[in-house]
Amino acid sequence: MTLPLIVYRSLRQHALSTLVTAGSIALAAGLLMVVWMVKEQSQKAFLETSTGFDAVLGARGSKLQLVLNSIFHLEASPGNISAADYDQIKKHPAVKAAIPLALGDNYLGYRIVGTAEELFTTVEYSPGKRYQLQGGGRWFAAGQREAVVGSFVAARLGLKAGDTFQPYHGLAFDAKAQHEEVYTVTGVLAPTNTPTDKVLWIPLSGIQTMKGHDPRTATDVSAVLIQLRSPTAGFMLDLMYNKQGNRLTLAYPVAAIIADLFGKIGWFDRVLALVAYLVALVAAGSVLASIYASMSARRRDLAILRALGARRRTIFGAVVAEAAVIGALGAVLGFAVYFGLLAAVANVIRTQTGVTIDILAGHPVLWIAPLGMVALCAAGGVVPALKAYRVPVAETLSPTS
Repeated sequence: MTLPLIVYRSLRQHALSTLVTAGSIALAAGLLMVVWMVKEQSQKAFLETSTGFDAVLGARGSKLQLVLNSIFHLEASPGNISAADYDQIKKHPAVKAAIPLALGDNYLGYRIVGTAEELFTTVEYSPGKRYQLQGGGRWFAAGQREAVVGSFVAARLGLKAGDTFQPYHGLAFDAKAQHEEVYTVTGVLAPTNTPTDKVLWIPLSGIQTMKGHDPRTATDVSAVLIQLRSPTAGFMLDLMYNKQGNRLTLAYPVAAIIADLFGKIGWFDRVLALVAYLVALVAAGSVLASIYASMSARRRDLAILRALGARRRTIFGAVVAEAAVIGALGAVLGFAVYFGLLAAVANVIRTQTGVTIDILAGHPVLWIAPLGMVALCAAGGVVPALKAYRVPVAETLSPTS
């Protein structure tokens, strides 16, 4: 029991420095785990969200902007496409489903999107999953001033079936730009953990004919979400719209475009990871400095232990074990930092994109990072352990006068 007793008494004697050092280790471990998990989960969530549709047809412009605007309800629309273009893609033999979208309005900052009822009644937003209504209600009727509200919007604004609201012009909320039309909520979507949850959905004609909109574009749509009958159809349509045509853009395949987005912003993940690694090194250095600085005060205690029969390797092991225990304490506290930071980041991602991050998801990094911190701290304890190992017993215990 000599070794555990030595470690315990040393930690208790230097409780303040132990807690401060463990705190820095917790920050490093928590930050490292958060950076890794946010990168892994956000990429997975965005890719899974896009699997409901194979392609998006829209005005000529950036494919990424088109996908972000129509599927994730971010960015602004690159422009409209005509009703004739929508009819053409809808009737194409290679197209399984073509869902029109019309954008341009909001309610208290949440986007209002006009679409066809088929989006909710016939399309699977994920393999084997279709939209459902929670707590009763019904889907909106085409041509009526009715709305189906996403679960996130409903929870934030307290909307339920039977409530009414007036849209505001534009994608950003402006209290002076309120429309005259009044819409009635007919139902609230069951949570899907996708961007659909943060949108108020109305019939397509609602956006097209709303007062204040340009009557010349009354039949235009902002984009068309497309499900294809086969993967080869995507390449054929890509050739028709992107290579041979010059008016419209077909964003295909959607999953590859999202993956490319994460490839472009990968540098940001690497910067955050580098910061976490630097914090980890500083934390390990603080363990080394803290224990090393206390060696002068411990010299006599260590010499007494040696005189009482403790071996050099026991003293060496005690100091390394002390550093490892500080690292283990920091690693345990690191989970509190991890869950706190991840919950905050997940809330921001959920609010901005509608995509949900699972804070309870498992991953090897959740045990690799804590064990790595313990090992790093133990390595940081080697230098002061060597100093303790070399304490001369006779010289240290000899009278000073």
